[in-house]
Amino acid sequence: FVMTTEYAADIQADCAFPPEDLHNTLGEYLSNRGMTQLRIAETEKYAHVTFFFNGGQETLFQGEDRILIPSPKVATYDLKPEMSAYELTDELVKAITGCQYDVIICNYANCDQVGHSGVFDAAVKAVEVVDACLDRVLEALRQTGGECLITADHGNVEKMFDTESGQVHTQHTTLPVPLIYVGQRPLILGENGSLADVAATLLDLLDLPPPPEMTGHSLVSFVH
Repeated sequence: FVMTTEYAADIQADCAFPPEDLHNTLGEYLSNRGMTQLRIAETEKYAHVTFFFNGGQETLFQGEDRILIPSPKVATYDLKPEMSAYELTDELVKAITGCQYDVIICNYANCDQVGHSGVFDAAVKAVEVVDACLDRVLEALRQTGGECLITADHGNVEKMFDTESGQVHTQHTTLPVPLIYVGQRPLILGENGSLADVAATLLDLLDLPPPPEMTGHSLVSFVH
């Protein structure tokens, strides 16, 4: 028996792709350059912007702050598709207009968590809520001269019904996700990138070279 990845450390079996110690992740790289950063999400996605984003470690980097917004206590999120997006946005806008961070990493959970419910009307509401929240975020960025990248690491809510099986679809999808730049600089984002390119693209916007550990490439082409 061979595990593809290490499901649990106490399973006595060979592992095809054992876990790696990651160094110079985006957060560590920014910290080593003396930059400040904020990680913000509600409970359902808090680990994604902290533990996972830092390469599987809980330790905060120098200059890193974190804000946890409690997720609502409901049986399933189709019962409250807005989740805690409004409260999250309040804190995010406050952080943006406060101009105290060089980089802010934020995760909106709605389109994934409500997508898992398989309830179409709730999924529509979730998308509408995130859309309204992003409008507030982008307005704060316009007021402060900031810029941002909007993306996802997988799909879900865009496919709520499986036409082949005739069943409700509740899983993640492997469809391409968007990468959207919002800011004042004239630029073009290349197509057919990968998730590995997101960090390098962000660093390019900060006028920083990627560390050698990053295998991705910037998708930015500045228009002069």
